[in-house]
Amino acid sequence: MTKSKSGNGSGQGKSLGSGGGRRRNNGGGYSVGGYCVCTKCSTKVQHQQGVKCTTLKCPDCGHTMIREELLNEKRPKD
Repeated sequence: MTKSKSGNGSGQGKSLGSGGGRRRNNGGGYSVGGYCVCTKCSTKVQHQQGVKCTTLKCPDCGHTMIREELLNEKRPKD
């Protein structure tokens, strides 16, 4: 009787695994609630859970909205 070996690979996978990648906010989600803000005219609308701010257009000028927390990260600190 002969034995078959399995799993004799070298194990050189390149996967980042769980949470190995980096995103703008270091992989963490923003808090529930908050606002979506227009960078053109500063209009704020309530953020809706499950809807990305970047998919919304400003109700006043039609420009793309972004998450308020992201806008605050980009501003230089005095």
